[in-house]
Amino acid sequence: MSRDFMKEELHKFQGTWQQIAYERDGVKEPIDDEKDWQPRMTFKGNTFVVTIADGSTPIKGTFKLDPTQEPKAIDYTDTFGADADKTFLAIYTLDRDTLIFCAAAAGQARPTEFITKRGQVLRVNRRA
Repeated sequence: MSRDFMKEELHKFQGTWQQIAYERDGVKEPIDDEKDWQPRMTFKGNTFVVTIADGSTPIKGTFKLDPTQEPKAIDYTDTFGADADKTFLAIYTLDRDTLIFCAAAAGQARPTEFITKRGQVLRVNRRA
């Protein structure tokens, strides 16, 4: 895998993304369920910050991509928040202005498809 390929993939993540849909534990939850939260995820370099509607920051961390996997893999490690020092194994797909990722709870195996099972969450984000 070339350095340029990795740099290009990382570049695609940069900026702010607004969550538009999600699913948890195999149940599609209406966006209204999180309407007061309205999470936004901002990627800068290999770091991320999640902010919510009231302006607070419940989660910060780092991420590592492996776009050579099928599906593409991403590991999120929280450095701030309730799950600080935990790593969440996930898969992702990024097509222009839509980023979808499915993450397992800390300590669980990486998901293999974009449909959640118990202990997994799927979030659909649109570039803000």
